[in-house]
Amino acid sequence: MFRFLFLLFIIVPIIEIYLLIEVGGVIGAGWTIFAILLTAVIGVSLLRVQGATTLLRAQANMAKGQLPAMEMMEGMALAASGFLLLTPGFFTDTIGFLLLTPILRRALIKKIISNKQFTMHGQAGYSAYSRQAGSDIIEGEVVDETDDHRLR
Repeated sequence: MFRFLFLLFIIVPIIEIYLLIEVGGVIGAGWTIFAILLTAVIGVSLLRVQGATTLLRAQANMAKGQLPAMEMMEGMALAASGFLLLTPGFFTDTIGFLLLTPILRRALIKKIISNKQFTMHGQAGYSAYSRQAGSDIIEGEVVDETDDHRLR
């Protein structure tokens, strides 16, 4: 794993520098900087929409009493996408935009889970918020703090 990360931190910057030099040679330095900033702005805008959609799906699953496992994994992928989009460069932007594509993102998550590179543990059907539809009963717990806790 260390070797993979070491190579990643060496290869990705080399690819980014190469692409920046090539693109800058074709369209100029100013337009290259503008393109990098534009991709970051567009990426963050798309990230906000995708994040909100994923959050709404997670809340809907929790309201049904289901564990929002896929939505949690998508949230991690969207966080990685945001990091990549804010990193200057065309290579990282490309990977970030690919992670913003819902079909590709879900396919990648399913591939990671099927390869058992990531496992999730949880209780199916668990809900911290328990309320029956149409019921006025809300379960809770009363804590009395009038004991000698304040005197200490």
